[in-house]
Amino acid sequence: MDRPAKIIVLDDEAELRNMLQRFLTQHGFEVRVVEDSRRLDRYLQREPYDLLVLDLMIGEENGLEICSRLRAEGQTLPILMLTAKGDPLDKVVGLETGADDYLAKPFLPRELVARIKALLRRQKIAAGDPTVTTQTVRFGDFSLDVGKQELMRAGERVEMHSAQMQLLVALASSPNRPVSRDNLMARARGREHEALDRSIDVQVLRLRQMVEADPSKPRFIKTVWGVGYMLIADVES
Repeated sequence: MDRPAKIIVLDDEAELRNMLQRFLTQHGFEVRVVEDSRRLDRYLQREPYDLLVLDLMIGEENGLEICSRLRAEGQTLPILMLTAKGDPLDKVVGLETGADDYLAKPFLPRELVARIKALLRRQKIAAGDPTVTTQTVRFGDFSLDVGKQELMRAGERVEMHSAQMQLLVALASSPNRPVSRDNLMARARGREHEALDRSIDVQVLRLRQMVEADPSKPRFIKTVWGVGYMLIADVES
């Protein structure tokens, strides 16, 4: 039996912290809540966590600064950012600083649980666990079994270099949603890379050459300017 996922929540509102702790615990997670970045750092140094729920608007060091610092320090746990703001620019900045997902307040607690579970699945996929999902994504003539990391075209298996396969799986883990270049590199290759490394663009070009009828006018792997890339696909579970 798998152990419960360990989640740490940073929010400076006591009422929201307590609500999240109760609700997430009821859904089978092991939850720690903290009110500032100093306590967060202390707990992250003591033991590993599977995911961080991080409020954007908190005290001296805001969520964007914390997220950016943690990534610079090599912290790889998935980060789900919470914010009361509705400005889409905040979302772009949050993803570019290393957040893996973004949820605006107010939100339904069930949506938070669904987002957390999706992030944990993606993390396992990036680690190469072939049993974490039966999700299949379809685009054009192609069908990708995410768990098996197997791409089919019209019933025939498509042979791919591992770098392109890992990139496609990373995109397919968040279908129809923009994924930043930094997050793509983290999911496909781990975080041992320079933040400004643009080789991900070269890998995307090679992947487009394999799956697009006209790579210069992609239908499936779209560029999201200022963010990264997005796979347009139908999802089956």
